Amino acid sequence: MPFITHGQKPYLASESFDPSPRNEERIRLAFYNVENLFDYFDDSLTIDEQFLPRGDHYWTKARYTEKQNKLAKTILAMGGWGAPELIGLCEVENRYVLESLTQFTQLKPLGYEIIHKDSRDARGIDVAAIYRPDRLKLLNYEFYVLNFPFDTASRTRDILHAVMEMPNRDTLHFFVNHWPSKFGGEFETQPKRMFAAQFVRSKADSLLRLNSNAHIVITGDFNDEPEEESMLNGLAVNTDINSLKSTDLFNLMYDLRFVTGTHSFENKWGILDQFVVSGNLLLKQSKTRIANRTAQIFDMDFLIMEGATGARRPFRTYQGPKYIGGYSDHLPIIMDLILDR
Repeated sequence: MPFITHGQKPYLASESFDPSPRNEERIRLAFYNVENLFDYFDDSLTIDEQFLPRGDHYWTKARYTEKQNKLAKTILAMGGWGAPELIGLCEVENRYVLESLTQFTQLKPLGYEIIHKDSRDARGIDVAAIYRPDRLKLLNYEFYVLNFPFDTASRTRDILHAVMEMPNRDTLHFFVNHWPSKFGGEFETQPKRMFAAQFVRSKADSLLRLNSNAHIVITGDFNDEPEEESMLNGLAVNTDINSLKSTDLFNLMYDLRFVTGTHSFENKWGILDQFVVSGNLLLKQSKTRIANRTAQIFDMDFLIMEGATGARRPFRTYQGPKYIGGYSDHLPIIMDLILDR
C-alpha cells in the first residue's frame, strides 16, 4: 500500500481524505481548529493586541477577509458533494467572526446557524459550532465552564455540549473541546487536561446511564495525543474496536496515531484533533452508525505547504510573526454518520 510522507511521519494513503460522494442517507460531522480567527477590532477585556491593524501581526481587514474566504473554501471542500451538516470549531474570538464566516462568504447560501458563547479564556478564544438547520434540529445546548480546584485563577475555554435531532429522528450529543495547551510545560499542564478529560467522561457517563444507546461524539483539539494519559485514562476509552459495548467510548484516531497527523510541531506530525464516540455508533445494528467505523483527516493539497527543509506541514496563517497567508496550523477532521429510518 502506498505511503504519503508528511515531514517525518508517513501515513497510509487509504487514511487520507476520500472525496467520493455520499450515496446513503448520511450527515457529515467535522472539527476544525481555525488558528486564531480574530477580528481586527480591539476588545478591552481580552488579550487580542497582536491581532489588530497596528499590532505585532498587522492583522488588517484585508487579511481577515482573506482568511474568512479561505476557511469557507475549506468547509465547502470538506463536504465533497454536500457541505458538512455540523462543524465544531475552536480558536474563534467571538460571535462576530462566525457571523462573518457564515453570512459574508460562499457559505451564506447554506444558511448555517451558530452556537457560541464567550468564554473566560484570557486571549478571548472560544469553542463554537455551526450547523445546517435544513438537516439538523437544535434541541438544546450548554457551555460548561472548567474550574480547576488546584488552580482557581486559571481561565480556559468552555466545553460545548450541543443536542441535535438528526433526520432519522435519533438524538446526537456533540461535545466540542479545546483543552489547555502544553505551554508552560507538559508535566505542569497535564493535570488540567486530565481534569478536562474526567469532566467530559462524567458528562458522557450521565448520558449513558439515562440511555445506554446514546449517540455521543466528543471532538476537539485536546492538546494531547491519542495515546496520552488524558485521552486513554481520563476519558477511559476502550482501545479494542472489536470488543466494544454500547456504553464504551472509543477514539477513532487511536489506531492512526503513529501513521498520520493533523498538526506538525518541529517537523513531526501528531494528532491533537480527534473524534471520541460512544460504542453504539460503531455497532452494525445501530440505526445511526459511523460509516466505515472510521474518521478521516481532511488533508487536501491546498491545506499543506512544504518548508525550506522539504518537510510538509499545514499551510498556516502565520509562521511565528511572519504572515504567510495560509488557512490554519491544523488540518480538519471529518466523519460520516449513516442514518437508517
